[in-house]
Amino acid sequence: MTLDDKLQRLPDRSGVYLFRDAKGQVVYIGKAASLRSRVRSYFQESRPRDPKTDALVRQIRELDVIVTDNELEALILESNLVKKHRPRYNIILRDDKHYPFLKLTTNEDFPRLVVARRVQNDGGAYFGPFYPATAMRETLRLVRQLFPLRTCRIKIDGSLERPCVQYYIHRCKAPCTGWETKEGYAQTVRDVERFLEGKNDDLAKELTREMESAAAELKFERAAALRDQVQALNTVRERQKIISTEEVDQDILGVVRQGSDACVQLFFVRRGRLLGRESFFFDRVSGWSDGEILGAFIRQFYAKNVTPPPELLLSEEIPDAELTREWLSRRREARVELFAPRRGKKREFVAMAEENAALALQTHLLSRDNRQQVIQEELRRALNLPGLPNRIEGFDISNIQGSEAVGSMVVWENGGMKKDDYKRFKIKSVEGADDYAMLGEVLARRYARALEEGGVLPDLILLDGGRGQLNVGVKILEDLGLDWIPLVALAKREEEVYTPESLQPLALDLTAPGLLTLRKIRDEAHRFAVSYHKTLRSRRTIQSVLDQIPGVGPAIRTTLLKSLGSARKVREASVAELAAVPKVTPKLAQKIHAFFHPAAAAEGGNFPEGPPVNGSELHNGRG
Repeated sequence: MTLDDKLQRLPDRSGVYLFRDAKGQVVYIGKAASLRSRVRSYFQESRPRDPKTDALVRQIRELDVIVTDNELEALILESNLVKKHRPRYNIILRDDKHYPFLKLTTNEDFPRLVVARRVQNDGGAYFGPFYPATAMRETLRLVRQLFPLRTCRIKIDGSLERPCVQYYIHRCKAPCTGWETKEGYAQTVRDVERFLEGKNDDLAKELTREMESAAAELKFERAAALRDQVQALNTVRERQKIISTEEVDQDILGVVRQGSDACVQLFFVRRGRLLGRESFFFDRVSGWSDGEILGAFIRQFYAKNVTPPPELLLSEEIPDAELTREWLSRRREARVELFAPRRGKKREFVAMAEENAALALQTHLLSRDNRQQVIQEELRRALNLPGLPNRIEGFDISNIQGSEAVGSMVVWENGGMKKDDYKRFKIKSVEGADDYAMLGEVLARRYARALEEGGVLPDLILLDGGRGQLNVGVKILEDLGLDWIPLVALAKREEEVYTPESLQPLALDLTAPGLLTLRKIRDEAHRFAVSYHKTLRSRRTIQSVLDQIPGVGPAIRTTLLKSLGSARKVREASVAELAAVPKVTPKLAQKIHAFFHPAAAAEGGNFPEGPPVNGSELHNGRG
């Protein structure tokens, strides 16, 4: 059907609509209580005119609709589709952060505190998420400093003869040896839970009483340890700004805009204390109201693994507020309220968020525009480029005497690393340790494919190396007819820049932003190549180690890796998980598990021991 035919047959039901351009790409996704009324309104001459909608309508060539049972389902589906397709004319939250949790493994007899990326129904106690992630790392550090929780993953039965180093530095009371009772450890776990729940005041008072009691009983070492805990707790409380005398949990959102850019500042308030804040930036928001920006942000931010608090304070009213409130309440599994206060204390909180958003946006725009322009102008002048280098592609090779040889390509574009365009290459045609030939293969494969498929080409190519690597690059580009693309090499030792036009390296200022950017790209290419090389080497290592276990041949080794997904998971799998792998009998599963965990298997049977993979220790206090 043509577009006009689809417009005539639109159902009068709630759902989601997708507009596509002439190339079939999704350019806008929206929801509607009535698809017929909402979609047709875009094409009516009597609709209010605005540049954004006019530009969108000019690009629409195809239309898809998905019918839902109600408008709430349409809102949820719209959020999921926007996240998947990232259409040009939608407001997109360009934030790939995953806010971490801390998990107290209360499903274990002697719980540990570990980092978790998502909440699972596994019997553990989860705390968070933490905004930003640095707050989680600081909290984890404090807990391990204040409370003697174990960090190892071994089975605790009190049978070990001696504790690990954590005991001797007073970070664990060695329940593995039986020196710490289960009841005493449980009290430590309860203190940790109170600390993570933010009940620092009560905890500090209780620890103070214990300290005074220990001092009265002349237990000065115990009193000193409690004194340090109380001081650390007081330091934590001082860092957290109290913004409400009521112990409320709320998120405060303020939005400001400048031209086509906008910033949403988000304050995280828990139990009346400001625990953290984040700035989120949007571009190409011309034609959107502040309320629409806030509404889009809320639907995308809380669609992630983030539980909304009972109350959100907003700087503007948002469209579909009642629908959004119902969706947030479902996410929280409890009622969530949305307020856009106009006076009083809550308005002061929102104004504080707006003020911080304005400062963050100003800094963001100055940093982005000025720094990018300075870097590009400096590189164009220093390297004698024909134009500004908006896109730079960096290459490196990694191998050990020719084994597990790989290449990497990283991309710097418009002022930042563009990780979506990174590529890695497994060397196929080169035998032995010939870095020059390997680099030639990588460059030939990258740019031959770009020519075949009409892919994007860079404004500058950067090679990790010196004159030899540069000569290889020049030859490959000449063979492909791409010798018009500027090419340079950056040597690590003296940070010398080699160009095809000069026999001598260029002498650039080591502190100049342009050279620092080239070094950043070169180092990122090196990191990306080395990480891929280590992955392949680790995979080969686990394969060779598995070959040492009687009964494990190439077929079972391959099945193990494919079924469990990685070398690390094979090493960490339980007997039951190993036995669930096809072709692995229960007896063989026990042998494999005992090979990697001889200490844990010592009491259960005499299985052959083997060396730890990659030289990792099997028991060093971390399990």
